[in-house]
Amino acid sequence: MTKSLIDFLNKKVDEYNQPSFIKDDPVCIPHLFTNPADQEIAGFFAATFAWGNRTTIINKSRELMQLMNMQPHQFCLYHTDNDLKNLLNFKHRTFNATDLLYFIEFFKHHYSSSRSLETAFTKHGSTIEEMLSGFHRYFFSLEDAPPRTKKHVATPDRGSTCKRLNMFLRWMVRNDDRGVDLGIWRNISPSQLICPIDLHVARVARKFKMLKRKQTDWDAAEELTAQLKRLDPDDPVKYDFALFTLGIADRY
Repeated sequence: MTKSLIDFLNKKVDEYNQPSFIKDDPVCIPHLFTNPADQEIAGFFAATFAWGNRTTIINKSRELMQLMNMQPHQFCLYHTDNDLKNLLNFKHRTFNATDLLYFIEFFKHHYSSSRSLETAFTKHGSTIEEMLSGFHRYFFSLEDAPPRTKKHVATPDRGSTCKRLNMFLRWMVRNDDRGVDLGIWRNISPSQLICPIDLHVARVARKFKMLKRKQTDWDAAEELTAQLKRLDPDDPVKYDFALFTLGIADRY
């Protein structure tokens, strides 16, 4: 990578990793809350919904939080049957009430014995690949897990980029002085994170010759992250701000 490219990317990170970024990005949803468990659940839903138009993603995420009385952790743990009935008409693209009810069941199961969602990842290994693979198995370990819901939670075992989960981990793990990412987890280091990659990010990365792999899959996510670690080994995923925003703006 040339010095001019490195300087350009650092400039774009500085430009976009600002509080002004929050309001137009799904990360605004966990920022609605101060309780860490609420932030985790709200963030997980917002990341799950994060494909397509960002305004729609934010609006649907807010709608769901309102249906949960703006207390997602309390709702998941202590809901009644009547509370669940109020969710039956909720839908976002292919995510429907069947998926939503299972997500809530999982959260009730997990938070009944754990204070944080972080343990749902860290107990499965020391690398992000191990954590995501183990999380997927754990998430769908309940007896009545609907097969259709598996399409909403990715796993590296199937070659997925796991873009939305990696974005969620970025929100939970990164902790700098900019205030965009929440940085509420302490047992995963920012240096371990894998850069969220989708078609937009992959296009920019290939343009900058930071990605040689033609397929946009888990191996591509790891390849791109390895390149970003050359720029900042301690916090490679901060460059997601530059690559993603350049990609959707088509300006590079």
